[in-house]
Amino acid sequence: MAGFKVLLDGLIFPEGPRWHRGKLYFSDMHAHKVRAVDLKGNAEDICEVPAWPSGLGWLPNGRMLIVSMTDRKLLRLEKSGDLTTHADLSSLASFHCNDMVVDGNGRAYVGNFGYDLISGADRKQAEIVMVDRDGSARVVADQLDFPNGTVETPDGKTLIVGESMGHRLTAFDLQPDGSLTNRRVWADLGAAVPDGIALDEKHAVWVASPLTKEMLRVEEGGNVTDRAKFDSMPIACALGGPRRRTLFVLFADSINPDECRAKRSGRIDMITVPVGGAGWP
Repeated sequence: MAGFKVLLDGLIFPEGPRWHRGKLYFSDMHAHKVRAVDLKGNAEDICEVPAWPSGLGWLPNGRMLIVSMTDRKLLRLEKSGDLTTHADLSSLASFHCNDMVVDGNGRAYVGNFGYDLISGADRKQAEIVMVDRDGSARVVADQLDFPNGTVETPDGKTLIVGESMGHRLTAFDLQPDGSLTNRRVWADLGAAVPDGIALDEKHAVWVASPLTKEMLRVEEGGNVTDRAKFDSMPIACALGGPRRRTLFVLFADSINPDECRAKRSGRIDMITVPVGGAGWP
């Protein structure tokens, strides 16, 4: 996978990339900002989220949804530029909320840490919270090992989530009311630790594995078709650009907020891949 090019550098901790209307939107988490960058590297600030932004998505009416991590809220960016609370998840999520997928119906599926990872607390399992387009929320899956990056297939029938501390991708059947059923292991990833993920048109999943410093393209059942090693930690990825054939990979050198702010070594790389993106996000 030679041929990666730097799109944007000097970032603190880039996370949650989403391709939308010709730009890559992402959360610079420990800078407390949501930003966007075009394919020429021109970047702009979208909004500030003091409680750490993470997962991003859009409602059918075009309003952006933003996970606010440490206060466990899902925020909505209005036309005015103001942020309002779309859903308060503090009574449903065990710990800091993180990544999210928002589908074509406006339903958001939000994961959370389950425990204080950064401080080195004992591991605890966590939930996926589904937030409907009207802001109503409920737990739709539990006992997950750090549910993180999430994708939904184009037919709206399957949700795939990376369980970071479970070293696996887990799939669910999506029901008409947004419920998740038929939980199963989609792929065992061995030593890899899935963070952000992206689905392509051949139903393979790109996986960013920060702790093993690699990117993997994985098929259902666990077959790895592509693997790339890096000196820095790939935190998340997205497929976008023309025909959604540009793979964007977001990097950081630490998960410690103070170290990230001191280094400002986060960056976004990109490469053209043969198979375009599919589904949500």
